[in-house]
Amino acid sequence: MKETMSPRQRLQTALNHKEPDRVPIDLGGFQTGIHKEAYTKLIKYLDWEENIQILDPVQQLAKPSEAVLKRFHVDTRYVCAHSPTGFDGCIRQNIRHGRLWHDLTDEFGVVWSMPEDQLLYMDISYHPLAEVSVNDLQTYPFPDGGDPSRFAGLRQEVSHLHKETPYAICTGIGGVVYETCWYLRGLERWFMDMIQNPTFCEALLDRILEYWLAFYSGFLGEIGDLIDVVMVGDDLAGQHGPLFHPDFYRRVVKPRQKRLIQHIKSLTSAKVWYHTCGSCAVYIPDLIDNGVDILNPVQISADGMDPEVLKARFGKDLVFWGGAIDAQHILPFASPQEVKEQVRKNLKIFKTGGGYVFNSVHNIQAGVPAENIVALYEAGWEYGFYS
Repeated sequence: MKETMSPRQRLQTALNHKEPDRVPIDLGGFQTGIHKEAYTKLIKYLDWEENIQILDPVQQLAKPSEAVLKRFHVDTRYVCAHSPTGFDGCIRQNIRHGRLWHDLTDEFGVVWSMPEDQLLYMDISYHPLAEVSVNDLQTYPFPDGGDPSRFAGLRQEVSHLHKETPYAICTGIGGVVYETCWYLRGLERWFMDMIQNPTFCEALLDRILEYWLAFYSGFLGEIGDLIDVVMVGDDLAGQHGPLFHPDFYRRVVKPRQKRLIQHIKSLTSAKVWYHTCGSCAVYIPDLIDNGVDILNPVQISADGMDPEVLKARFGKDLVFWGGAIDAQHILPFASPQEVKEQVRKNLKIFKTGGGYVFNSVHNIQAGVPAENIVALYEAGWEYGFYS
């Protein structure tokens, strides 16, 4: 079990559907990360001391330290744009109905809230477009995705990472064309709009697409030549299948997603990574047609997401990033040995011929035991070697 490639070489080889020395390992992204409570337990289990930083306040994800990333042989490092000048992203405390809440208003005006007595993650408490008409979209203060202050100093930061470290460089997730719409509108109202008011849906999708086209023009204009993976995504599926009718996706959502992905590909040679949870096999041909190179998180416990079937049907066209463990039943509740055994089994399927990057299915949640996290990543390294 001797490594013969750098992390960047390893990931690039796997993404080109060839077998590297071992399977690349990922941890620390916005959909491939770890909840602060699980991370706190992990640090205590390792008998380390750290000043834990929050990467994402909405999902309450910790930012893994360099020591942790090296301990688990992680090959990826992440870069993000900044908040624009003038944006107030501070979390404020407010009392409602006798409870203390932590409230965060994002750039679009959506309010995310978390109660003090249950500090697990934030849910949406205010949808600013819930009651507006399609005409009101013309005057709503959408943020400017191309604001140059987002990208100030970014090239210098990423150039250092590219030149001075051996790691593969990934972007934080963006390109959230579909989900941002229901964040603004409210999920139930958005689903009603799909049937009763599709004109509104198309108009709002166009405004959100406009934001992301401008964002990636600026973002990739700065660092497109330095990165390996651009991460985008929208959840399209749930445990048992699509969250809404595939006809609506193909007629209304897909053309806008495809335009964004093709725009990204015109600005960089990096691979495009797409995130959707759930039973999404019905959409995989559409994603490939859009230009997607990589699927995440590969929710193997959802209907129709058997690793052998996915690898056989789509393994030549798509890289699988995740899918190492049943994160609903095995990772939180089984023994470390059972975790290792499922990792061994899944790696044997996914890694054949390259085209696979090791990770859990989505973020490691608060209740996962530290010993299972260690078992997960130690097994990913141990069983990930090709010879």
